Amino acid sequence: MKRYLLPLFTLLVFAGLNGHVYAQQSAADYFENGISKSKSGDFPGALQAFSMAITMNPENSASYYNRGLAKANLKDHRGAILDYDRAIELNPKDALAYLSRGVSKSKQEDHRAALMDFSRAIELSPDDPQAYFNRGASRSRLEQYRGALQDFSRTIELEPTNANALYARGITKQKLEDYASSLADFSKVIDLNPKRAPAFAGRGVSKVELNDFNGAIADLNKAIELSAQDAESYYFRGFAKSKMGDYKGAFGDYERAITLDANNYQAYYGRGFTRSKLGDQKGAIQDFNSAIELNNENVESGKVLYSGRINRNILDNLRNAVQERNKINYLTTERSEAYFSRAVSKNKQGDAKAAILDLNKTIELNPTYAEAHFTRGMIKSAQGDQKGAIMDFTSAVKLNPRYGEAYYVRGIIKHSLGDENGGCLDLSKAGEVGYTGAYKVISEYCN
Repeated sequence: MKRYLLPLFTLLVFAGLNGHVYAQQSAADYFENGISKSKSGDFPGALQAFSMAITMNPENSASYYNRGLAKANLKDHRGAILDYDRAIELNPKDALAYLSRGVSKSKQEDHRAALMDFSRAIELSPDDPQAYFNRGASRSRLEQYRGALQDFSRTIELEPTNANALYARGITKQKLEDYASSLADFSKVIDLNPKRAPAFAGRGVSKVELNDFNGAIADLNKAIELSAQDAESYYFRGFAKSKMGDYKGAFGDYERAITLDANNYQAYYGRGFTRSKLGDQKGAIQDFNSAIELNNENVESGKVLYSGRINRNILDNLRNAVQERNKINYLTTERSEAYFSRAVSKNKQGDAKAAILDLNKTIELNPTYAEAHFTRGMIKSAQGDQKGAIMDFTSAVKLNPRYGEAYYVRGIIKHSLGDENGGCLDLSKAGEVGYTGAYKVISEYCN
């Protein structure tokens, strides 16, 4: 099997065509075009090319796999997973497909399913360090720290200079309270990359836990020098200074930590402690109150109409950016086109109610008029009738399965109503059928 290597993430490899290359020359041309566009970073173009290859040769697993990679690069991980599913169905022995699907599942916070994919990838390719690293990351997210430690260690056996694995193993050892052993991992990372701030911060935290406060402050000084916006480094340096009795210095660090992260209840507690030591009991009490309130914050679970991250204002802005589909057509005997165009004009004049009446008549006369369903859905959404709008967009895509704008607007409405998965799948479909504007929304709201 021919393989195409591309620098996608640090682990994804573009698969090649199978034995259908010569039998399906036109499909092969689209496939090669997709590979070329992927190499140049034109992932929307690559996606369309692979889609054409799939249309002409729907049994080629590599086309689905590579389209999945293109979607993943566009941060459309839900859509990518669907393509990886099909690639695996066609080629169950492709370790890369399991590995890539696991990555996209991880991006969707589905770590248990991702872990299963990484395990299958390891079964098929037992010497791939990336598969062990990714499985270790999933195990860590699931708080399976001993299993994660084994995976990171295996990664390092296969790739001794893998700084990411060394750092991850150091953090995992901290989770297991093996602070002394973590020092060597962080030190090795620093040897490999002397400007990696998190490694200095991690080693500083371990030194705090080992009561080496001078050493901790030295490491945290370096971490802050390299990354001045890291609230945690200020907090732990403040803690180390507090332990050494430097309350004024600690106060400044806690203050900075709170400025960078107003929800750091531990920093409020630390600042309150230093204020008390410095004689400011009133300020100390206020900080202790904040620490208690932030740590026990209860979120009310009332029913909200627009419960997704896309609120009503964002929905309106995203929807209104979609251009209408009103092109001149031959006027048929039932005159549905005239009703449709009159509806568009009435809506532009601000008479949405009259516009909907004309669109109702349009659809009554011509039930297969996809643009009429779409336009009525747009007006209903603008009027706040989101459920009615979804019904119209659903009709539009049934009549025209490649109606990208309809998938797009239905997707942002679903998302705004709290159906993030359904909304993002619609956005993925919109991008797949050519409405590339969907990928900006996917990038911002589906990850």
